[in-house]
Amino acid sequence: MNKKLFRPKEEDEFYTEEKCHILEVLNTPDFKEYSLARARVEAGVTTEWHWLKETDELYYILSGAGVMEIGDDFQKIVKPGDAIFIPKFEKQRIENTGDSDLVFLCICTPRWEPENYLS
Repeated sequence: MNKKLFRPKEEDEFYTEEKCHILEVLNTPDFKEYSLARARVEAGVTTEWHWLKETDELYYILSGAGVMEIGDDFQKIVKPGDAIFIPKFEKQRIENTGDSDLVFLCICTPRWEPENYLS
């Protein structure tokens, strides 16, 4: 694989039905093993319950504060520097408990594809 630079454009950020803003940083068939996106949840918002089939996720919190829920038995306060592993087929949602945007990276393996998203 050739070395590459990926530089997403802020204007490409989109809003999802789960109440989250997403900016794809790296999601291409050239890299089937993983994808990378920046997620942004507005203050006071809790995302909708959702899960991914055949795809594990890792969140890395960049800024803001929140509560992460995974399945029926995981609920943790999250802050910058925290990493949260979300296994495939586990329902999940995140709540922004702060007064500014909650921003985090989403690393998916294998890469995120729409057909793996369930709500």
